[in-house]
Amino acid sequence: MLLVGLTGNIGSGKSTVAQMLSERGATIIDADVLARRAVELGTAAFEKIVARWGAEILAPDGHLDRAALRRVVFADHEQLEELNQIVHPEVERLRTRLVEQARKRGDRMVICDIPLLFERHMTDRFDRIILVDAHRGVRLERLVKDRGLSETEAMDMIAAQMPAELKRARADFIVENDGTLTQLERRVQDVWSALARDTGAPRSAAALP
Repeated sequence: MLLVGLTGNIGSGKSTVAQMLSERGATIIDADVLARRAVELGTAAFEKIVARWGAEILAPDGHLDRAALRRVVFADHEQLEELNQIVHPEVERLRTRLVEQARKRGDRMVICDIPLLFERHMTDRFDRIILVDAHRGVRLERLVKDRGLSETEAMDMIAAQMPAELKRARADFIVENDGTLTQLERRVQDVWSALARDTGAPRSAAALP
């Protein structure tokens, strides 16, 4: 089984790339999905978050108001790190279980979609690393236009992550996503073809142009 880490800074289009890879037959394990599961009402992480940030980050139905929590933590790096320390261990536990299940099923390629792969020093856990990237201005525009964030919120979220420039040299494949959906499809197909050839092969640092 080839275990692949997929990452990209916010607004890069990483989720779109994950969907394209899923359509080609990869098993996708999405950290964002796991993070939502980790903080569901009644979980240990949920209780810790409420104890730390109070009822103001709760929605009327008693679940986490993720937007309210995001506004608080992305404006303060220390609080963001506190949140990550609560959520990350549970996400890691869930991911490990899903990877093991995929291995037992005999899945040939498992791709873990992890926004903070580099920030959390997880690169050594994967056979290959894919980085999805787009210029900062493009990512900012996507966050404001597609997600309805204010420009200040979007800039805070971009600033909270390691600059993509520092990640590019450590990725095996870089998927540029500044162009059209057709161009992105073509680039993803190139990566998929290379990964298919590499299934079962040891790691090497060969990036596509």
